[in-house]
Amino acid sequence: MKIVKAAIAGTLESSDLMVKVSPCEEGIDVTVNSEVYKQFGDQITAVVYETLRAFNITQGQIIVEDKGALDCVIRARMQAAILRGTESQDIVWEKL
Repeated sequence: MKIVKAAIAGTLESSDLMVKVSPCEEGIDVTVNSEVYKQFGDQITAVVYETLRAFNITQGQIIVEDKGALDCVIRARMQAAILRGTESQDIVWEKL
């Protein structure tokens, strides 16, 4: 699956994050900007890639602007942005 249009999910409020997805010519390009990257950057990145794998995303640009969100929030915002960006009509609820 690939991202076919630009989409956004989330806010820049404290304890939240904003995920922006957009089409990319080739592969996956992930950028994570976080106020707590030194402490939790590896975990944030792992959750982002885990969510991309769950949706079988093979193409797209993903930009994450984190303000200290928990893993469950990261996952939920990623899912919302992916579903919007892929224009998916057939949602497989078991993946969520």
